[in-house]
This record gives sequence, structure tokens and C-alpha cells, in this order.
Amino acid sequence: MTDNKTSNAMWGGRFAAGPDAIMEAINASIDYDKRLAAQDITASRAHARMLAATGIITDSDATAIREGLLTVLSEIEEGGFPYSKALEDIHMNVEARLKEIIGEPAGRLHTGRSRNDQVATDFRLWVRDQCDAAANGLEALMRALVEQAEAGADMVMPGFTHLQVAQPVTWGHHMMAYVEMFGRDLGRMRDARVRMNESPLGAAALAGTSFPIDRYATAEALGFKRPMANSLDAVSDRDFALEFLSASSICATHLSRFAEELVIWSSAQFRFVTLSDRFSTGSSIMPQKKNPDAAELIRAKVGRINGALVALLTVMKGLPLAYSKDMQEDKEQVFDAADSLMLALAAMEGMVRDMAPNPDSLRAAAGAGFSTATDLADWLVRELNMPFRDAHHVTGALVKMAEDKGVDLPDLSIEEMKTVHSDIKPEVYDVLGVDNSVASRASYGGTAPDQVRAQVARWRNILK
Repeated sequence: MTDNKTSNAMWGGRFAAGPDAIMEAINASIDYDKRLAAQDITASRAHARMLAATGIITDSDATAIREGLLTVLSEIEEGGFPYSKALEDIHMNVEARLKEIIGEPAGRLHTGRSRNDQVATDFRLWVRDQCDAAANGLEALMRALVEQAEAGADMVMPGFTHLQVAQPVTWGHHMMAYVEMFGRDLGRMRDARVRMNESPLGAAALAGTSFPIDRYATAEALGFKRPMANSLDAVSDRDFALEFLSASSICATHLSRFAEELVIWSSAQFRFVTLSDRFSTGSSIMPQKKNPDAAELIRAKVGRINGALVALLTVMKGLPLAYSKDMQEDKEQVFDAADSLMLALAAMEGMVRDMAPNPDSLRAAAGAGFSTATDLADWLVRELNMPFRDAHHVTGALVKMAEDKGVDLPDLSIEEMKTVHSDIKPEVYDVLGVDNSVASRASYGGTAPDQVRAQVARWRNILK
């Protein structure tokens, strides 16, 4: 048995003996929840101020507590804090150290609250900060994409469906597609922050407290919009963490999709884009290799982030109200997912800012694979008043002819085209060039350069 007198003192008089080593190992969370130290101290200082303002403790005790907590925070920030696994978590570690510094007044800090509402408050503050950090990271990435889009508004490239060349688009249009995706991610992070911005502090263990506390005061002091309205919900809710993980998973999926494209585009077979040396690595045996490792690692991060979401959903799915110790398993996944997301966002921003599209390769690929076939079908509808289904059939026949001859559509002679439909005129060649194709797609949200520039201007205004 481990002699754990300090831990017993924190628990109170209910337990006669300390936990054995196995119980201590499974019960302790200090190895990871020490990341909540700043939030814990901030919330405790607000709680102490409120206790004095309501007359529950004296002003002198509150002052000693608040100043002592600043000393504890300094020790933590300077790396000299004596963390103890015997004290289980960051909350007990901080309180025990506070008692060593200021003595008896430290014991009054926990009046009117429980570790249940304390940890819920600390964790909510931490996740709220992560929503802000993720939003900042997303905005930085979106600005980098907007810059790429503006520079390549006229740069023609192939658009794909099924990874087969479909129609010509512009580089700017492709970049702005990701701006839209990440813009929705930004909205989800901001929305999640609004919903989580309610304070659990003062809900105590599960039923509230008999002390005349002022939960509105602590909520305001901590930047929350209001206190949570139900004490049972306040201590048992982890929706805020789940919503953050959900938004992170969707964002990581978008990052992974873009990373996959960068891996493909930077290959020798495509040569669409050149990634900078800062975000590439070499091979230990093949001297010619330049590997897009940063993109590949971003692509993999979604697995960790999705895994965190599934893990926490599974933890929470069968828990009766209110608090259960299972909920101690909420933090490691969120911490890891947040770290992974922030690293992926920063790496992707760096790659986007540094990457250089290769216009010649993009243009050559844009004209391959009969990419202007849809333009031809549209021309038949407009100029010959042909029903679209008939135009689709005629165009298919012309594509088959070009394919059999080993040429592209613009290489067919007008005489050859007339063998498929006698009314086809030489003006058809005006729509078969990739530049004409993209310029014609001028509907709202289309790939035409003027449309791209309009979207660039809109997003520059949003991201001011």
C-alpha cells in the first residue's frame, strides 16, 4: 500500500487508508490535466473575489488566496512547480501548493463549489480558447488561399470529377473552393464558441450550493455570457468538447482533401505545383526524391482527430446524470485533437504561402481529355437550337471520332465534324479553347476570372 497522507487529507476523513499504486495510477490525471493550470487559477481567483463580495469569506482571506494563486501560476510558468501524482489532478495540486504558501485561508477557497463544477469550468475555458486559436489559424490559411487565388485568377487548369479531366477551371477558382470550405469551418468554430460560453462555476457537485454565491459575477469575470441554468447539466455536460471535436474533424477532413491534392499535384506525373523545400523532405537512399511529407502528415492527422471525437462520444453515450469518473477521460483526446489541428493548420498555411503553381503544366492538362466537350454541347444548344440530350449525343460521337484519331476536339476539321452533324459551323472552334471555356462560365460562383476576382474581393472584405 502507498502511504498517501496528502491525498487522504484532500479527500477528507472518509478514507482510512491511501489507494494502492494501481488505483493511484488509474485515478490520477495530473500528467495531462496540468494543461488546465492557467484556467484553473483564473477561475479560482474569480471565485475567491466573488466569495468576498458576497460576504462568504473575508476580504483579507480573498486577497491572500488571489495573491497566492498568482505565486502558484508563476511557479508553473517558470517550470518549478512540484506536481504530485498523489494529489490526482491539477485542482488538488494547485490547492495543496496554495495552502503551503498562504496557510489556513487556502482551505476557504473551495467554499460553494466542487471539483465537478471546477473542472467543467476550467475545461470549458480551455476549449473556448482553442476555438479562438483555431479560428485565427483558419483565417490565416484562408488569407493565404485568397492570395493564391488572386494571383492565379486567369491561370487555366483542369477541373476533375472522378479524378478524370472534366472541364477547364482556373487556379483561382480551385483555391477559392477551399476558402469556402474553411470559411464554413470558421463559422462552426465561432458557433461552437457561442454555445459553450456559459459558466458551470457555482453548480457545485450537482445540486447547487446553500451558500449565497453570485454566479452571474463569476460568469462575467470569466468572460461567459451567463451562468448555466441547470446545475445537473452544468457538471455533466461535455457537449462543448464534442462540438469542438466535431468542428475539428470536419476541418481536418478539408485539410486532408487539400493535402491529398498537393501530394498528387506535386508528383512527377502531374507537376501542377512545386512545394517549397521548407515543407518537403528527401530520401535516405534516393537522392532525386523530394517528398511532400508535410502534406502527407496533414492528411494523416484527420485519423487522430476523428478518433478523438469517436472516443469522447463513446465515453459519454451511456452516462446517467450527473458526474461520473468516466468523464475524466474527456481531456486527453481533446488536447491531442487540438494540438493536431493547430499544427495541421499552421503547416498548411505555410505550404500554401510557399507553393508555386506551374502554369504550363496546368494549361497543358486543362486542354487534355476532351475537357471542352461540355462547351461544344452547350454551343450546339445555343447556336443550332438542339435539345441538350441530342447535343450530348452529337458531342459524344465527336469525342469518339477524336479519340479514334488520337487527337483532341479542336484538332478535328470542320469537314470531319459535319459528318456527325451537317449544321456544325466553323464558329464552333471559338468555344473549344480552354481560355474561352473558362471565360464563358460567368454565372455566379463560376470559374470565369471575373467571377473569381469578385469572390476574392468578397472574402478579403470578410477577412479584414
